[in-house]
Amino acid sequence: MTNTIRQSSTPPAPGAGTAVAGSTVADVPGTAHGITGKGLKGGQLGLLAVVVLGISTIAPAYTLTSALGPTVSEVGLQLPVIFLIGFIPMILVSLAYRELNADSPDSGTTFTWVTKAFGPWVGWMGGWGLLAANIIVLSNLAAVAVDFFYLFLAQLTGTPELADLAANKFLNVATCFVFVALAVWVSYRGLHTTKIVQYGLVGFQLLVLGLFVGMAFANWSTSETAIPFSWEWFDVTKIETFGQIAAGISLSIFVYWGWDVCLTVNEETANGKKTAGIAGTLTAVVVLGIYLLVTIATMMFAGVGTDGVGLNNEENHANIFTALASPIMGPFAILMSLAVLSSSAASLQSTFTSPSRSLLAMAHYGALPKPFSHMSKKFSTPGFATVAAGVLSAGFYAVMHVVSENVLNDTILALGLMICFYYGLTAFACAWYFRNSVFSSARNFVLRLLCPLLGGLGLLVVFLQTAADSWAPEFGSGSEIFGVGLVFVLGIGILALGAVFMVIMARLRPGFFRGETIRKDTPALVVPE
Repeated sequence: MTNTIRQSSTPPAPGAGTAVAGSTVADVPGTAHGITGKGLKGGQLGLLAVVVLGISTIAPAYTLTSALGPTVSEVGLQLPVIFLIGFIPMILVSLAYRELNADSPDSGTTFTWVTKAFGPWVGWMGGWGLLAANIIVLSNLAAVAVDFFYLFLAQLTGTPELADLAANKFLNVATCFVFVALAVWVSYRGLHTTKIVQYGLVGFQLLVLGLFVGMAFANWSTSETAIPFSWEWFDVTKIETFGQIAAGISLSIFVYWGWDVCLTVNEETANGKKTAGIAGTLTAVVVLGIYLLVTIATMMFAGVGTDGVGLNNEENHANIFTALASPIMGPFAILMSLAVLSSSAASLQSTFTSPSRSLLAMAHYGALPKPFSHMSKKFSTPGFATVAAGVLSAGFYAVMHVVSENVLNDTILALGLMICFYYGLTAFACAWYFRNSVFSSARNFVLRLLCPLLGGLGLLVVFLQTAADSWAPEFGSGSEIFGVGLVFVLGIGILALGAVFMVIMARLRPGFFRGETIRKDTPALVVPE
């Protein structure tokens, strides 16, 4: 069968190939739609390693202990269905990521792809949203790591007073700085070191979560707050208001977030154009299964009441597993503390992969100052960007620890806004970028138009609803700045700050904003006869 090639109306970027549905793009840096190599070492990771990296970044043990309480407080018994609903835009967006990655594999991901679809100004903001989300979550990961580090020491030594050291603000922040420094050191040494560390830490946390689920199912009837399993937990109509649904989805989106790190390492993955996209989708599916098992087991044992180990007890919200580990696991409770510690520490380390490579890509294409594109000659890693991400996350944590009454809850809610923003923007970019090929086949219509649009619209609705609700001071922990809720200030304020930095960069680095490094374009279209 022969094909007729019809070019898009927009001229391709210099050096662009003819990437199309059903065809291939050259893997040589610099030939795929203007995408150029940055000095990263290719072929370091296979499919399993990338999936492990994705699971590590999501950090099931950490995210569940942080998010179960706040999510239950919003939706009660409907927690399982909220996790399912929250998964829908995630899987739809992951398909959009896969299509974009197959066309233009680049470590800049959202920044690069949105720039190619909508131009440099929108692309810069997409990159900023990704960076802001990662900086926020790095500080959050450090907070959980600190709490469980002192809890683990208390359990190990039989000295309960040691757990209270986490409440000492100075000691808490100092310990956070140590954890961040260690994570930066491992990340600086490259993906080979990261891979070795992650196999051990991810494997351990999954084994402990499996033990927790098994013991919860076995002993649920012995708990005073236990409730039997019910299929009504999957009935979304039991939720009273759309605001509750939006808040619950925003929180559930947080627990899935992180799979896109699989795409960030596309330049360092064997057959990255294909492997990275598959790994991102596979990671999201595996994590959904883990979450549903842990959620159902936890609800059956603890219930959703406000007393004792009930999931709606505000004293348990910050770290659910702290309250449930001993009642469920007995003498093995120390394993759960160690699992959450290892989960948050592993994610703290692996999460540096995303902002460091995004900063690298933005600097490489002229959107940020040149030092961010500096590569370590010894390890072939974005050394300056990795250290910069560590300094920013540690600084953000220190500031938040002073101004927020509940650092964990407020940053999770603000993070949901960031995720909706840049994931949604990437989904819309996919639909627009491939607009000339979406009607060429049923496959393209579904994967390049329908799925991205549905995923993007879903995230847009959640973003707008959460932003409106978070204006009120009582939203989240109740912290406020000049009468405006802290969650709104964090989420929308940081995006507004990004716009200010963008204007500054446009004056300092005008080449990128004139389209000289990444041009707005669409791929050529192959039309089967």
